[in-house]
Amino acid sequence: MKANKDSKWFLLCMILIFGVELIECSVTYDKKALIINGQRRILFSGSINYQEAPQNIILKEDMIWFGSSRWYKKQGYICIFALGLLFVQSGTLGSNFLGFPVWLKYVPGISFRTDNEPFKMAMQSFTQKIVQMMKDEKLFESQGGPIILSQACFEGLPLCCVIATFFIENEYGFESKKYGSAGYAYLTWAAKMAVDLGTGVPWVMCKEDDAPDPVINTCNGFYCDYFSPNKPYKPTMWTEAWSGWFADFGGPIHQRPVEDLAFGVARFIQKGGSLVNYYMYHGGTNFGRTAGGPFITTSYDYDAPIDEYGLIRQPKYDHLKELHRVIKLCEQALVAADPAVTSLGTYEQAHVFSSNSGGCAAFLSNYHFDSAARVTFRNMQYKLPPWSISVLPDCKNAVFNTAQVGVKTSRAQMLPTNAALHSWETFNENIYSGDVDSRITFDGLREQLNITRDASDYLWYMTNQQAMLCMYSSMDVYQNNGAHFETWNAGILGPVVLYGLDNGKRDLSWQKWSYQVGLKGEAMNLESPSRTSSVDWMGGSSLVTNKQQPLTWYKAYFDSPMGYEPLALDMNSMGKGQVWINGQSLGRYWTAYAKGNCSSCIYSGTYRPTTKCQFGCGQPTQRWYHAPRSWLKPTHNLLVVFEEIGGDATRISIVKRSVSRV
Repeated sequence: MKANKDSKWFLLCMILIFGVELIECSVTYDKKALIINGQRRILFSGSINYQEAPQNIILKEDMIWFGSSRWYKKQGYICIFALGLLFVQSGTLGSNFLGFPVWLKYVPGISFRTDNEPFKMAMQSFTQKIVQMMKDEKLFESQGGPIILSQACFEGLPLCCVIATFFIENEYGFESKKYGSAGYAYLTWAAKMAVDLGTGVPWVMCKEDDAPDPVINTCNGFYCDYFSPNKPYKPTMWTEAWSGWFADFGGPIHQRPVEDLAFGVARFIQKGGSLVNYYMYHGGTNFGRTAGGPFITTSYDYDAPIDEYGLIRQPKYDHLKELHRVIKLCEQALVAADPAVTSLGTYEQAHVFSSNSGGCAAFLSNYHFDSAARVTFRNMQYKLPPWSISVLPDCKNAVFNTAQVGVKTSRAQMLPTNAALHSWETFNENIYSGDVDSRITFDGLREQLNITRDASDYLWYMTNQQAMLCMYSSMDVYQNNGAHFETWNAGILGPVVLYGLDNGKRDLSWQKWSYQVGLKGEAMNLESPSRTSSVDWMGGSSLVTNKQQPLTWYKAYFDSPMGYEPLALDMNSMGKGQVWINGQSLGRYWTAYAKGNCSSCIYSGTYRPTTKCQFGCGQPTQRWYHAPRSWLKPTHNLLVVFEEIGGDATRISIVKRSVSRV
């Protein structure tokens, strides 16, 4: 999921192969699992949005280096997903128009995600282009390439296949009902269009019960043990097992206990699931203006096993690794037949898998959220903590329990660095000094995106009157999902009412209004290292004068800090705005204080981010902003900040992220 779950229009998941010789694979499936070279397989994978992770990925023998972090191929995963956005992805890369190009909104007669010819034409053109790019590189299995099927086959062992997943529409099920018959017609068209492209690999629709054959419908959510595919001959796959939740400015930080995540995964596998993909496995950053709405933070850490900075989060990382290792021990029994389910008590069950060769695996479950249970299974007794599942790879020895974590917790800290910001200068944003000829004038108020075409976050509204002004604005376009969102509006749409006149009040909504798109500093490219020397910045003494002043640009220089730890900017002294390093946008910042229910966090019981395990109340939702080392030079790095409401730039600092075991 992402913010409110999105309308991922076309999502490509590519698997990375880690220095192992590639061989051709034959991949089919039945109701039990994917069948790879004649063998059914239980598969685990982890998601990463490559756009959110600017670190260079280095694949080298037995380990994967990701920026400053590394992890071994033997950590229990079969595949790594690099989730690549190819149009819409809500909370990640949602931008101001859910990732769609704004010009699409103004195509005559268009209606998004329904049986509409202009939209289908644009969608088909885009999808064809992406698929053709893959074909040109001979990446599909039918061409001898590594893209084979819907998820992944990666072993880190002798057999190695690479499979990519293509989503044609995503989580459209809820939206399709709003469109009625036109929604189903569109869904059917999209599926046929994708299959007719002849990729030779299956296509997937997440959370789409009506996915037409041969497209496979899959599950996304915190739990998916309730899920069954819409046809009995399709495998049961969980394409987004949510490791946490996104953060929005003014809200708390959400964490999902690993005991509950492991419980959800084991519960899915014991029900007959054969593929689990964690969303997210590696957190990321919404750089630039790519954060979706409403008010999604730059950080997209998602409480993932590998955090936003590429560092391992414990105990989540190793506890899941051990779960995967144990389930792989059960694989032959799991894929052989459906489980035999036996009640062991009011809240307790046994799921037993048996193979023709004599293999046996069992899952012993206790669904009670606050009481441990002692159960008898095959004449042996087992103690089950609350809300937990024990895995018995041989139907005898309980070698893993989801609630018993034997891993030390890691603690992340932001520590000071030796990098000092110096040579501060300022530039005042003055709308009245703008180019009058560039202003646009209309009778009446106009919708914001219609004027800006998403070239800027900023739009100035100007009219000539004096008195107290009351206005109402629309933020519809910043919501993250919904039907017919191409018709949603943003900006000041009225009524705009003047009070204090002799005759009481006056509605100015249909008066002549002038519009100025963007900022003067944007037009001058103040954030660009190549342009900054040509601008009349004010010297360091202006910092005292401009402290806490709105609509002010700041710039300073710094040398790259020593060491290899991930870096961030501490923006706690600032208000709201945007920040760049060497011309690269770190994104929007906002020192909004978190409100929520930050009480104790108990792993047991159904996890919901709105009701449990919230943190950071009373603190800024986001204080630190990821500054990738790959963007830095050894010396003379340029920092540019645009502050909207007022802040103290002299207190901005560069910090490093350090993780230690508790």
